Amino acid sequence: MRLHVADHPLITHKLSVLRDEKTSSQQFRSLVEELVTLLSYEATRDVRTESYELQTPVAKTTGLRMTDPVPLVVPIIRAGLGMLDGFLKLVPNVEVGFLGMRRNEETLQPETYAKRLPENLANRQCFALDPMLATGGSLVAAIDFLFDAGAVDVTAICIVASPEGIERMREAFADRNVTVVVGALDEGLNEDGFIVPGLGDAGDRLYGVAE
Repeated sequence: MRLHVADHPLITHKLSVLRDEKTSSQQFRSLVEELVTLLSYEATRDVRTESYELQTPVAKTTGLRMTDPVPLVVPIIRAGLGMLDGFLKLVPNVEVGFLGMRRNEETLQPETYAKRLPENLANRQCFALDPMLATGGSLVAAIDFLFDAGAVDVTAICIVASPEGIERMREAFADRNVTVVVGALDEGLNEDGFIVPGLGDAGDRLYGVAE
């Protein structure tokens, strides 16, 4: 597993405003979109491409285009939905799938409650979107689900991550082709499992509190 912390000044600036508890939901959503576009630029460096010949108004030349099958981007519902537009703004010609993950209150383990994916992910590059990598349970389960469906490599894009979550990802995917791209690696988790300093509950700040 590879970790890339995208510590660009623009990312850090936008993330600082995002962290502020005074930031409104409207501004929070807008900043998430901007941040994810910047993080997606870093995350797509190894997207598969092929050469092809094209004609400019002046002469023939060689260009690059994404190979088939095109990548699949998978937001983890619900907070990951707020990241989708930022990714599509940079890479509009991908396919989109969805995974809903939640913790089973009896087993305390993550489980899949909703999915919308191609039946076969053989030879697909996948991008998983989840704003917070805290304990890592849900993201590990989601990435396992994609590999089980045939994906060949998965890149996770997270706005912030904890060292504990990164360590769990390393243990789970020591021999898998997984990359984690984050805007910041924070201090750790508090007793309630929230990232410190973190963002708070990203889903609630994006969409409000829903029972």
